[in-house]
Amino acid sequence: MARKRPDPVQVVKQRRDATLSALVHGVPYIQFLGIEFERRGDELTAILPFDDKLIGNPMLPAIHGGVTAGFLETTAVIGLAWSVLWDDVESGRIDMDELTSGKLPRLPKTIDFTVDYLRSGLPRDAYARARVNRSGRRYASVHVEAWQDQRSVLFAQATGHFLMPQRES
Repeated sequence: MARKRPDPVQVVKQRRDATLSALVHGVPYIQFLGIEFERRGDELTAILPFDDKLIGNPMLPAIHGGVTAGFLETTAVIGLAWSVLWDDVESGRIDMDELTSGKLPRLPKTIDFTVDYLRSGLPRDAYARARVNRSGRRYASVHVEAWQDQRSVLFAQATGHFLMPQRES
């Protein structure tokens, strides 16, 4: 029995980029905050470019706590969705026509989300990465860390639990 030839690297990269772009651009709140995602293999880094509208306390100045929480939760949801979709993207089971026409896969729903504010978010770009601790058919647990200048100096972290969307057979 002949083995199917793998897709060329360029095709797989285009599928990955198109899937991530569709996920990110399909959520208006992500666009409002200006959150971007940088992909290196299967690892995503969320980037929150600084904007004056993100400041909560102009006397400090510090990024608003709600913006920080939204950034962390967005990173967790997109990171979790990306980890679940990875196999489908790699194998070509993702229908690119549906994605480009706006039919997105269902995203995980937040059950609870706890944020630890470790220090003030300064008026500069912020970065975050999500680590999926557990992902089953119905439930997932994710930890997120956010930093600004140094990866080892966190300004916030969070843990969330999510209800996973039912997978289509």
